[in-house]
Amino acid sequence: MEDEDRLRQAGLRVTAARLAIMQTVREGDHLDVEAVYRGVRGRVGQVSLQAVYDSLHSMHRGGLLRRIEPAGSPARYEARVGDNHHHLVCRRCGKVTDVDCAVGHAPCLDPASDAGYLVDEADVIFWGMCPDCRSQDAEDSR
Repeated sequence: MEDEDRLRQAGLRVTAARLAIMQTVREGDHLDVEAVYRGVRGRVGQVSLQAVYDSLHSMHRGGLLRRIEPAGSPARYEARVGDNHHHLVCRRCGKVTDVDCAVGHAPCLDPASDAGYLVDEADVIFWGMCPDCRSQDAEDSR
């Protein structure tokens, strides 16, 4: 489905800025708002930071983009939605990598007690050090 159709299905107007946001997020790698803003400006020219914030919020609410918020990091956006995946985050550089759920259907993890909630999703963030940072550590220790 085209981005124009996705926006309309989510009840959003199709604008050049929103199309640029969709393209920027899809081509990026878990981008924060500032990176999305720079990408959109490079594609359409003038756009306000507030318009990017507002559009990202609307697109997230409409199910077009996923927002993740690793502790201590700014919110990041990705176009991979509607599946059951989690994330690996590097403690040093902040790189975020998708990791598929071991079970494959939502929720892939069940809490020990659901406290009466109807659980429909598990959002897991694994923390560690990415291969690039590990290599840098190995070089630094030589």
